[in-house]
Amino acid sequence: MINHLITQKNWQTQLSEAITSVDELLSLLKLDSLRADVYVPKHFVLRVPRGFVAKMTVGDRDDPLLRQILPDQQEQINVTGYVADPLSENSQNPVKGMLHKYQSRVLLTITGACAIHCRYCFRQHFDYSANMPTADAKENIINYISAHPEINEVILSGGDPLNVTNRRLFAWLDTLESIPQLTTIRLHTRLPLVIPARLDDALLDRLSQSRCRIVMVIHCNHANEIDDLTAEYLQRARAAGVTMLNQAVLLKGVNDNIDAQTELSQRLFACGVLPYYLYVLDKVAGAAHFDSDERSSIELYWSILAALPGYLVPKLVRELPNRPFKVPIDIYKHI
Repeated sequence: MINHLITQKNWQTQLSEAITSVDELLSLLKLDSLRADVYVPKHFVLRVPRGFVAKMTVGDRDDPLLRQILPDQQEQINVTGYVADPLSENSQNPVKGMLHKYQSRVLLTITGACAIHCRYCFRQHFDYSANMPTADAKENIINYISAHPEINEVILSGGDPLNVTNRRLFAWLDTLESIPQLTTIRLHTRLPLVIPARLDDALLDRLSQSRCRIVMVIHCNHANEIDDLTAEYLQRARAAGVTMLNQAVLLKGVNDNIDAQTELSQRLFACGVLPYYLYVLDKVAGAAHFDSDERSSIELYWSILAALPGYLVPKLVRELPNRPFKVPIDIYKHI
């Protein structure tokens, strides 16, 4: 009933009512005893929509959804090799608000806001104030893309591009669709998992009418994130002609086991979403406790290959700074 009441609200209301109090979150989940284990850094506070909390199991301190969003004392530990800008993104901005790392595509950080703060986020230290598009950014972006004919795809990112209003998002779509060389617009987003109602009729209608191919890459790490309502909205997006892909991060204590991985791929496919990437953790400061060692990751991947048909097996990759592609993990390394 609680979940039903939450999800009857529009997405903007659900966004505004997200939980930002650790005490409130732990009280709702009857886990007040965890308070001593929590540490909330000032630069990256707790934020989680109530509908996502409703998918968690009350009383379960090891709930895989809770582990992704509950700030932890381990975030204070400085671990060698884990840094604020693990992908060196701050040095790859030819135009303010744009990253050009991959030859045929650019990424636009159209907002620094997210509906949910995932504790392993590789952009949790990102300087959005220095990298957000300015008032004249659209003209600069058009000029830059036009001067680079090899660019045929734009990725809308952030933050989360679906965190902005339809009006603002549609204005970006209008701008990009006016550039003749672009064939594909991609949206990287967590909103469909944490506030499914964000995939409202107005948004899906607009995406279905785009002259460009629309690809939506959702970010789902565990099958428990996809309840029946979430599945319904994902299927609506697929029915609207949006290519639906998923990228997940391999997280210790969340999805680093064969059952979690197979259930995730099967649940995604049932909703019209293809598994795309399974990332090993970006080595961002504050998230080392989520990392799995390479041997364990590869052994798990071999198990995934044995358990699932090839079309349900995501690519096991890592992202490295100054590489113009995702780097495949050598799964033969420890044989």
